Amino acid sequence: MASQSSEATQLLARLSAGDEAAGEALLPFVYEELRAVATSCMRRERHAHTLQPTALVHEAYMRLLGTDETPHWEDRQHFVRVAAKAMRNVLVDHARRRNALKRGGAEDPVPLDQVVASFEEQSLDVLALHECLEQLADTDAELARLVELRFFAGLTIEETSRILERSPATIERRWKVARMWLRDRMQAD
Repeated sequence: MASQSSEATQLLARLSAGDEAAGEALLPFVYEELRAVATSCMRRERHAHTLQPTALVHEAYMRLLGTDETPHWEDRQHFVRVAAKAMRNVLVDHARRRNALKRGGAEDPVPLDQVVASFEEQSLDVLALHECLEQLADTDAELARLVELRFFAGLTIEETSRILERSPATIERRWKVARMWLRDRMQAD
């Protein structure tokens, strides 16, 4: 595992230096970790979601590597953090498109029973969460990063504490604060 992590870090350094081939070589080293993040993200989505974890990984990966600007990757953990945020953005974009279709952007009308079924589903409003996270980032960027790591990346308290370089007890306290803040904001909307 340490060897794979070291090789992944080397590939990320090559990718940061502009070596496009390193991007293709990197995927096998980070795929399982990204798939776990995607699975965690999808667990919080509605049951009939059209995206699958594999598609979410690939879309986020393409967004990360498909830009004209060369990103600088510090290490594997940094890449996974950014990938988790990219997955969040993919889900937000998907939710926006779905909502636009519901508001008449579709060419075909949606049958009433499908509309009723969508209201009956118990799912998280990804757009509302995204907006709340944007507000939280304006007031406390580290708390917003903590939410992204815990909620979207599905990291444990210990993993999050290593990435944010804080004690597990501090992360636990901050996680409680973040959940209360988000719950209050999402219930107010």
